[in-house]
Amino acid sequence: MTLIWGTNFAIVKHAFRVIDPQAFNAMRLVVSSTVFLIVLALTRRLPTSRRAQGSLAGIFYTPSPVTRRDWLGLAALGLVGHCLYQYAFVAGLAATSVANAALITAAAPVLIALASGATGEERIGAGHWLGALLSLAGIYIVVGPGLSVGGSTLRGDMTMVGAVCCWAIYTLGSRPMMTRHSPVAVTGLSMAIGTVLYVPLVVPHLRRVDWSEVDPMTWVTIVYSALFALCVAYTIWYAAVRDIGSARTSAYSNVVPLVAMATAAAFLGEPLGVRKIAGAAAVLIGVALTRVKMLTPNPET
Repeated sequence: MTLIWGTNFAIVKHAFRVIDPQAFNAMRLVVSSTVFLIVLALTRRLPTSRRAQGSLAGIFYTPSPVTRRDWLGLAALGLVGHCLYQYAFVAGLAATSVANAALITAAAPVLIALASGATGEERIGAGHWLGALLSLAGIYIVVGPGLSVGGSTLRGDMTMVGAVCCWAIYTLGSRPMMTRHSPVAVTGLSMAIGTVLYVPLVVPHLRRVDWSEVDPMTWVTIVYSALFALCVAYTIWYAAVRDIGSARTSAYSNVVPLVAMATAAAFLGEPLGVRKIAGAAAVLIGVALTRVKMLTPNPET
């Protein structure tokens, strides 16, 4: 997951040069939602003996019927986790610096841990807090020179904060749903609903694009990002949320900027430097600390 999301930054960089970011996002959401729905339909057609056993089958197949209450929950997840989050993330990134966006996004694991502890979903230990804060400090070491507070970036910064809050709510809200349904079902159905809500919001952006001028490489990028950054990575994320919890899963998201940094250095020639290497080390140590006696299981959950 971290490899996919980290390398995705460099991969879509070409696309953002020739296509409006919100239009790009709308197209990849349509592609990924379609793929999820096809996979769910095909999974339902498998013989019962091939879908009832094993962890892999549990990721794809939903044995329980989707009730009216489930649909309401999926609609809420689609609104918050796909429509609002995707719109706010793209709009915020466009209106602030990459450094500000990276640091704000790095606060997500801390926010998710706070919410997990407050709701009683997980008991968060001291090791987790130490690891989360160390990772946050590491991200600051990496992006610190590019930070700009207030002024022209304030609107983008606040929009990114809103996006992080949406992501935290979606991550926490999806776990109860996955006690009855598979990660692919929860992600795919909520994404399809979110896409239906998202596309009308960005119709002006879609109209600005001269689709006849979009080159084949950009279309390849849209499909690649849809299949891997959304379909595959989201499935991994929520399979992990189901199995190891929201707080532990979110800790790995701090590795994403490091993968992006390494990818940029390898393929775009961006320099690393001692500061970035030190920050990367702090992030990795922080994530490791969250894995060492990070959580005490809650007997009530």
